[in-house]
Amino acid sequence: MRILLIIGSGGFIGSIARYVLSQWMQRIFETTFPIGTLTVNIIGSFLIGIIYALSEKGGILSPELRMFLAVGICGGFTTFSSFAYENFNMVGFQQYLFSAIYIGASLFLGLIAVYLGNLAIKFF
Repeated sequence: MRILLIIGSGGFIGSIARYVLSQWMQRIFETTFPIGTLTVNIIGSFLIGIIYALSEKGGILSPELRMFLAVGICGGFTTFSSFAYENFNMVGFQQYLFSAIYIGASLFLGLIAVYLGNLAIKFF
């Protein structure tokens, strides 16, 4: 039960952060392209790279803190379901190019962000 409360607390924080950042990005760029979701997913990928690299160093993050950060905060912060729905809408509106760009950018930039987050911890 304790670990569920730890994860849930992180998810609460991550979900609110996702909403605030995503809305802010959409207002800044004033576009129908889901830049807010893309942004939170790339940042979340970078953060999870950092979190797991710190975990691998041993002794830096307790298992509970890792669960709070990775499963809770990052899990609440990133949003695959929104990503899927936004692509579904783009395809429904025959915005195939935007959908392909979004899928490609999310995958490529997400993988690069995880790598860079991991590398940042291993380098320093």
